[in-house]
Amino acid sequence: MGALVLAPMTYEALDALSELLPVTYESWTDTQRLVDPEVLARRMEREGVSVLVVEADFLPEELFQQSPGLRLVAVTRTSVAHVDVDAATRCGVAVVNAPGRNAQAVAELTIGLMLALSRQILNLDSRVKTGRWQSPAAPYIEMLTQERELSGKTLGIVGLGVVGRKVARLAEAFDMRVLAYDPYLPYGPYLEERPEQLSARLVGCLPKLVRVSDYISVNVPDGPGTRGLLDREVLEATKPGCRIVNTSAYPVFDEAALVDALRSGHLGGLALDVFQTHPITPNSPLLGLDNVVLTPHVGGATLETVGRHSWMVVEDIARFLRGDRPENLVNSAAWKDFG
Repeated sequence: MGALVLAPMTYEALDALSELLPVTYESWTDTQRLVDPEVLARRMEREGVSVLVVEADFLPEELFQQSPGLRLVAVTRTSVAHVDVDAATRCGVAVVNAPGRNAQAVAELTIGLMLALSRQILNLDSRVKTGRWQSPAAPYIEMLTQERELSGKTLGIVGLGVVGRKVARLAEAFDMRVLAYDPYLPYGPYLEERPEQLSARLVGCLPKLVRVSDYISVNVPDGPGTRGLLDREVLEATKPGCRIVNTSAYPVFDEAALVDALRSGHLGGLALDVFQTHPITPNSPLLGLDNVVLTPHVGGATLETVGRHSWMVVEDIARFLRGDRPENLVNSAAWKDFG
């Protein structure tokens, strides 16, 4: 019985895990590759792996069928879309995840991107570094007509889950008026606060939100209910000059409508940390737009995120080995084989 860890983890958490069972640590961030599922299944059977910890590796049905000794999969992220959870359940394998592990990091990046758009930080940095700052006063005078403070502006949050709520609280510190649209509230399973306790005022429909928002923060997962959410009709209804930040799911956009709105100036700016493909395709029309800020899908890439997910999965592995139900169990149906 042993654990194979293919996700980044802190040494402190690995030491704690090693006190529970033998551990082999091969993070994909060190090897810079994902493991072929068939190769992984053969290795787990050969090495007697009963606990598998992954972040990005794909775990299809065949892996569970070919790994009779596997008892627990720990996914160090919220999404388990890359894991065939139904197959794991049929094979008696418990699956746990790490919900909200990167929420603070993503929320802080969201605010940072809003500041980059509002104060044109990247353009100004480039002006200084490329020698285009020749007149001491010219940039100051020019920016007086272009830059805007966040204070007093309206932020519309689309999706008031864990990240959205953190964005709302951070925006409050900038004295922004915060509105939010989420069709699953106030009944969503992730919502602990009552509506009156939230840092955002709930709006009943998306068109109403976008018509009054100076900034829009998109914080929804990718799924059938969110794809195309910001279609041409919605984008055309946005307040002129509105700036959008999306750190969660690119398919919410109608890309052609998005590019049209940016080129026409109807949208004042766009900041993205997510794309249709990762990395972005070299012919993407977004690359040629001056009012767009792009970051390479690094919203959750902080040491603190690794620390949070490390302890979340180690603590659930410890519960599982004690015979207790894991706190972040994804497939409750599998617990009947252990409980």
